[in-house]
Amino acid sequence: MPTIHKILIANRGEIACRVIKTARKLGYRTVAVYSDADANAPHVDLADEAVHIGASPAAESYLRGEVLLEAARRTGANAVHPGYGFLSENAAFAQACQDAGVIFIGPPPAAIHAMGDKARAKQLMIEAKVPTAPGYLGAEQDDQHLVQQAEKLGFPLLVKAVSGGGGRGMRLVHKLDEVAQAVVSARREAQSAFGDGTLMLERLIENGRHIEIQVFADAHGHGVYIGERDCSAQRRRQKVIEEAPSPIVSEAMRASMGRDAVAAAQAIGYQGAGTVEFIVDQDLNYYFLEMNTRLQVEHPVTEMISGLDLVEWQLRVASGQPLPLKQDEIRLSGHAIEARLYTEDPYADFAPQTGPIRWWRPARALHDGVRIDDGIREGGEVTPFYDPMVAKLIVHGRDRDDAIRRLIATLDDAPLLGLKNNGRFLRDLVDHADFRAGAMTTALIDQWLEKHEAILQRPEAPQEAWQVAAALFALKGRDAVQATPLRSFSVTAYGLHLSCDGMQQRLQVEPEGAAALPGQVAVRWSDGRAVPSLRIISHELGSSDACGQASAGPLTTPRATASHGGELRYELDGVRKRCLAVWVDDALHLVLQAATFVF
Repeated sequence: MPTIHKILIANRGEIACRVIKTARKLGYRTVAVYSDADANAPHVDLADEAVHIGASPAAESYLRGEVLLEAARRTGANAVHPGYGFLSENAAFAQACQDAGVIFIGPPPAAIHAMGDKARAKQLMIEAKVPTAPGYLGAEQDDQHLVQQAEKLGFPLLVKAVSGGGGRGMRLVHKLDEVAQAVVSARREAQSAFGDGTLMLERLIENGRHIEIQVFADAHGHGVYIGERDCSAQRRRQKVIEEAPSPIVSEAMRASMGRDAVAAAQAIGYQGAGTVEFIVDQDLNYYFLEMNTRLQVEHPVTEMISGLDLVEWQLRVASGQPLPLKQDEIRLSGHAIEARLYTEDPYADFAPQTGPIRWWRPARALHDGVRIDDGIREGGEVTPFYDPMVAKLIVHGRDRDDAIRRLIATLDDAPLLGLKNNGRFLRDLVDHADFRAGAMTTALIDQWLEKHEAILQRPEAPQEAWQVAAALFALKGRDAVQATPLRSFSVTAYGLHLSCDGMQQRLQVEPEGAAALPGQVAVRWSDGRAVPSLRIISHELGSSDACGQASAGPLTTPRATASHGGELRYELDGVRKRCLAVWVDDALHLVLQAATFVF
């Protein structure tokens, strides 16, 4: 097999950055590709070379295999890493790479093709004696025939496209009179998304757990599994939180699932990184769902508990090398959790958000056991052309409780400002009693949505946030909020009319008196309610345009290098506290427990 010497990453965002970092560590030169929307994206700057491949829509750039191969030819790249999504599971693209003499860093085209058709994949698993859920996999696709087969299988069941994934072309059916419409709509969506309207039926495992096994295989007949990941925390069949190991999987169950996963991979002549997904019922029986013939979004949790670099393993296998470790040499340690940060508003039916990124400084959250994979930068923009996942926050701890605690702290310390996002929802989710008990199922978040549970209600700014915001507005002139000194204490009283998330408050701010400490103010509500004493101790300049430089006011302090700017220190009712307070244009973004309140 030819030696890899330059790698083109046929992807964007955090996975492109992730692959480039390992490639650079191993001494490989890299080529990035970018659309119009991504001209200034971080992955473009990280690579040694970059090639423009088209307009912003994915169909006009990242999904154009011939353009990607032309970019490889122009730059001399002799290998392509597809990342995930886009063309990563496209057998025709893998074959085109092979035909062009370019190494495809992934499985052979035949293996991708075998698992790309879910009905065919399931039949292969039955032949390999891998457990599967009851279903219909037949070639007869007449709508009425599918209705008849559904009646035989029983309910609830899933109508599923045999091609593609990500929940598209899939409908959940609870009773017979819903089947006909589900077949029509699933077929229409599958045809539009994948160019193939072929459907299959599968009995739904109710209140199931999504457990997947990371597998690796090489060209020398070796195959291993590297533990499992629990991806049961899902919304509309899209993963939200992933963790390893699963809180419900025993050593014996892990070994059994691992053996079946490796058997599934070897049944199709697999090579490289792959993930075999299972659904687990309430009695801990597991059934094959599908195989993802690529690196998964959630691969970092496996890396954290194994100490292995899975991208490095991909490059070694693609170079024709044997797997670096045998099964009995793989060791797993501790517990890892990944949270996917999406620019979606979880309190408005997870509506996607687009616009400029006004504040993103994840380095302030990095400590031992914390990793943040991202593909965005402060000052950049989230566009409507691609998936709204912008970063992954991954933590590793001694045990599950340790990991949960670290993830909560990381979400607190790495806020994304400028766009509504799911940061606070993620924090509340991992702290929820059901998550802590290891009781998540693939349907639970959707059930919370239907019941309008409290976790999906927009947090209201607490009194403390209003009080702190009022003090900051009073102590800093609103006409030049980004760099002016604190407002003079010769002002006897400062009336404010503040709003936050549709709520409005009238407040009065005034110095505590001649004997008060610097920065000590009284904030009073129009209704006369009693409030605790507040003192602003220090506030680094929190302008999103100031790059962390401290302002020159009497109550500021030059700590920007240590905390990356924006840190507010204050004393409330005798207790000293700190939070993030950032001025964006004429608005104050105040972050408390991963919730951002904009005043």
